[in-house]
Amino acid sequence: MPPTNVRRMSRTLVLLVVILAAVYLTLCAALFVFQRALIYYPQPAGSSEALLTLTVDDAQVMVSVRAHNGPKALIYFGGNAEDVSRSLPDFAKAFPDHALFFMHYRGYGGSSGSPSEEAIARDAMALFDKVYAEHPQIVVVGRSLGSGVAVRLASARPASRLLLITPYNSLEELAARQFRWFPVQWLLQDKFESWRYASHITVPTRLIAAEHDEVIPGASTQRLYRHFAQGVASMQVIKSTGHNSISDSPEYFKALGDGL
Repeated sequence: MPPTNVRRMSRTLVLLVVILAAVYLTLCAALFVFQRALIYYPQPAGSSEALLTLTVDDAQVMVSVRAHNGPKALIYFGGNAEDVSRSLPDFAKAFPDHALFFMHYRGYGGSSGSPSEEAIARDAMALFDKVYAEHPQIVVVGRSLGSGVAVRLASARPASRLLLITPYNSLEELAARQFRWFPVQWLLQDKFESWRYASHITVPTRLIAAEHDEVIPGASTQRLYRHFAQGVASMQVIKSTGHNSISDSPEYFKALGDGL
């Protein structure tokens, strides 16, 4: 091949590498900028029996409430696309002797502000402290994304029980699985490292998994389970259910109730 053609081919290859690198870096930048839009899917306000307005920093966080006198309360943190108020009636039937507090993340259900891991963690602790003043026996429940909120809260506050529905080991782990060609560990801001807090949990904990979870692999839930101290946690897999259909199973509320 003539030297001129070799040089032309070399320049073409260099140009191609530069273009591919530019495209890759652009995609990385887009993932970094829009990552929270891929994590959180705020839902509009639904119906509930009552709403509590919780002021945290510069935000007004809405909490769907079923009031009940007595020492027992249940605080619930939902999935990333869940209107938690829709779950309140079923929980009210299943837990008649508990006051119920279902938090709408920032940007969800009339809450102001934008969701982030740290903001949600602060809101969760503020809600716990408010509820604890009147109800010293608090069951903390987290589903899907909310399982990361719940386990972090229970590691820092005196919950009486912890129930985790379709929980994961870390959001970073799930994101790396979905975006395997990108440096997720450097790009992701909200990592929800549940494993990091699990070892600090000392209250009875129940992990409830779906047999055919198409969102959170069973291996991720198993890894989280192994981070709890021996004897603290138990795990139950509900047969013939998926990530979103688990709550339709008649075994669902039985599994939650068994965790109390």
